Order: sequence, then structure tokens, then C-alpha cells
Amino acid sequence: MSLDEKFMRRCLQLARLGAGHVAPNPMVGAVLVHEGLIIGEGYHQKYGEAHAEVNCLADAKKRLSSQSPQAVQDIFAQSTLYVSLEPCAHFGKTPPCADLVIQHKIPKIIIGCRDPFEQVNGRGIEKLQAAGIEVAVGILEQNCKEINKRFFTFQIQHRPYIILKWAQTSDGQIGSLNNERLMISNEFTNRLVHQWRSEEAGILIGTNTALKDDPELTNRLWKGVSPLRLVLDNNLRLPDSLKIFNDKATTIIFNKQKTTVGDDELLFQPGNKNIYYYQLPENEDLITALVKSFYQLKIQSVLVEGGAQLLQSFINSGIWDEARVITNTTLTCQNGLRGPVLQSAGFTEEVSIESDRISIYYNNQLTK
Repeated sequence: MSLDEKFMRRCLQLARLGAGHVAPNPMVGAVLVHEGLIIGEGYHQKYGEAHAEVNCLADAKKRLSSQSPQAVQDIFAQSTLYVSLEPCAHFGKTPPCADLVIQHKIPKIIIGCRDPFEQVNGRGIEKLQAAGIEVAVGILEQNCKEINKRFFTFQIQHRPYIILKWAQTSDGQIGSLNNERLMISNEFTNRLVHQWRSEEAGILIGTNTALKDDPELTNRLWKGVSPLRLVLDNNLRLPDSLKIFNDKATTIIFNKQKTTVGDDELLFQPGNKNIYYYQLPENEDLITALVKSFYQLKIQSVLVEGGAQLLQSFINSGIWDEARVITNTTLTCQNGLRGPVLQSAGFTEEVSIESDRISIYYNNQLTK
């Protein structure tokens, strides 16, 4: 492993610390290196707050606080900045990070990958090069893209990253035919599922799941912010006594009758516990309409936890990225509700938690 790869891997470790807190921004990590040693580290910690480069340089100044201002300036002028994603070049909620790097007279920057956001997308690199800074791009590029696959999908494909999830018995059933809720996964797997929820911007169910299971859709078994609760209820027939209408998280009801939220409203702002309604367009395929609506509302990733019909609709549409299937290998349910059937699915990995087997698939149509 080269030194550049070593320091970029550290950037990625730092970037992951922002998971669940920075969307719709990307996760980014940065390290400042002087004479082969890291003298500053930082990552994007929370949406709307300082970016990785800002926190990295602030950390370096803190570590060098015993030095004179001139000595700190001299050290910066002999250092290399590593950052997992191209520094921004525009004014958003914070000033351009490219300008900050230039102001600190850092002579060299190594970037994991370009930022596909249209207001950046090479402009940060161009600004740095125009200032005489040596720029290298592409160290662990695929790793840097993978960590922000949600962000890249949203920016390039203009849709959220879609993860399908369901639990099934060993004979492929996801529920019973009566009104009793079938508890399939164990308590340890349930905690993992709540961790998954904390990593996504939204979680989607349909009307039948809301009525039959009355789920709360929060990640109460894991730390972090709960996702937006997204519920498909075309005819607005869900009673407000359901848990999805409590004040534990924001809820958006997708329907065919009314809209109470604007596309520019910041739905994921801290403390927002409101109930919103969003009218789906008429005469359009349901999944296409939903995905377009998610994009308009700036929902960067969605975990689909609906019933078999909703999950199969996503599968049939081809608009999905991952499928996470939990199978209880010791439980059977004859004459139950049959689970979805994956199409064009490539297998990636499998783990076991006691009697539960968790299989991860990807949509191999998207790799063609």
C-alpha cells in the first residue's frame, strides 16, 4: 500500500463517521500530512455545518497551538491535504472549501474522486490548479465513490438510492394470512435493521403494511436520527391513530389528493416532526411517480420495508439498487403470504446472526 492510499483510507474512515447525519450532503473525510505524519484530521459531521476541510485545518491549528503563527504557516506551506471528495467551489450553507485551501497556501492536495454535484464537478479542482496548487485525483477512486453511492446516484441518475428489505421464513413467507403479525427476525437482527434505518434518508411502506403492522418506523434500537417516514396511501384512508402519525419523526403521506409541502422545504431539518402530504402525478407508473417525487423532495436514499406487492413493484420496475433479505432458517409458515421474487439480482455477501441469514443482493441490470 502506498502512502497516498494509506492516508486516503484514513480519509474514508473519518468520512464514515458522518453516516446518518450529513445527507443530502456527501460523507467526506480529510487529513493534513506534514513530513509523513498526520497533523490534522476532520470530517463533515452534520448537514449545514463545517465541511471536512474546515474541520481538518482547524484540528491542525489546534495541534500546532504551541507554535508561532509564522511557524504554523510555514508547516502548512510544506504539507499535503488529502480529501476523499473534491472540495466545493461555490457558496452554499458554508463558504467554498477550495478557497480555504488556497488561503492557507497548502501546496498540494490529493483528492479521492470528483464531486458530481453540478455546482462543483471539476470547478473545485480548476480553482485549486489556477491558484498554483498541485492537484492529484483518483486515489482509491472507487472506494471514495462507493462510500457515497447514495449521493452519486442522486446527483447522476436524479433519483434516490433504493434499498429493498424484507424478512422471510425458511419457506419464503413474509407474513401470515390472518391479522396476526408474524415475528420473523430475532432481536439482534432487529437492531441491525434499526442501524440500517439510521443510515438512510427515508423509509417507505404501503397502506396495507401501515394498517396491519402499525409500525413506528423509527430507529429506536439504534442511535442516530430516524429517517423520514414515507407512506403510500393513495386515497388517504389511514386513521391518524396509527404510530406513523406520532411525533417521533417526520411523516410524508404520498397520495392522489393533496399536497402540503413544497419541493424546496427542508424536511430533514432537526426537530421537524410534522405530517406532510404529497400528491403523486396522475397517469404515471406508480414506482416512477414515487421515485420522481422523492427526488423533488431531495430524499437521497430510501429503505423500502413495505409488503410483497410494493416490494415486487420496485423489483419489476428495475428501479432498485440493493436488496437485503433476512431469512429465518428455522421458521416455517405454510399457506402464508409469499415473499417477493428478485429478478436480475447479483449476490454480494451473506452473514448469519443466530438463526437469521442475511443475504445482500445488487441490481445487476445497473452494471450493464
